[in-house]
Amino acid sequence: MSPRPVILEVVARTLYWVILAASAWVLLRGHNEPGGGFIGGLVAVSASVLWGIAHGPAAAMRRLPTGSPLVLGTLGVALAAVSGVPAWWYGDAFLTHLWSELPLGFTSLPISTVLAFDLGVFLAVWGALAGYALGLLAVEEGAEERT
Repeated sequence: MSPRPVILEVVARTLYWVILAASAWVLLRGHNEPGGGFIGGLVAVSASVLWGIAHGPAAAMRRLPTGSPLVLGTLGVALAAVSGVPAWWYGDAFLTHLWSELPLGFTSLPISTVLAFDLGVFLAVWGALAGYALGLLAVEEGAEERT
């Protein structure tokens, strides 16, 4: 295995969190603006791949919120699917998104099932593609060790 550049390991410590913050921003602005769960998930994958290149694929998989890309992707798909269920309670079609307001006293916060759906897509993309990319990095790392 070839040694990893020290500068990359040091820069990745901060850049990882900056990229994840950017992915959260893209996720949250996504319904009415460019962005959303898919693009935010892709940005989060780039943070995981950066960590995988800097510290190794196994370390990057341990940094995923669930510790496993399979569990993360499955959780995302389940959340996206469950976000369509509340519409059934009101007699609407599955995945018809509902909006409401949460009164906070001095203001109200608009909430929607759209955010749950986008968060599910975000987690599914992050889990699936990070698992794939980190798996490729692990194969490459193993090939370097054999040569």
